[in-house]
Amino acid sequence: MRRFAPALIGLCLSIGSALGAAEKPGNDDRISDQVRMRLATDPDVKGGALDVVVKDGAVILKGRVDSDRGKEKATKLAKKIKGVKSVDNELSVGPPNV
Repeated sequence: MRRFAPALIGLCLSIGSALGAAEKPGNDDRISDQVRMRLATDPDVKGGALDVVVKDGAVILKGRVDSDRGKEKATKLAKKIKGVKSVDNELSVGPPNV
């Protein structure tokens, strides 16, 4: 049994490394969810009609906000999320299209 312990430990370490690598793409989903939650709950942004796209930690914000203040705040809020590398704010400012 003691003979197999080093092999078992090595196997566990390699599986753990593989699982850790597999979680990386999930980081974009986690980032997207957290950015959406922050934007949706902020009174300046009112994130209901916003689209959040995340690729390798780079966040793209699309949609419409009511004010320049809301647009700026959206960028600041997104940058505070762990794992965000950059924010491309493509939000439009003004009333919703009718």
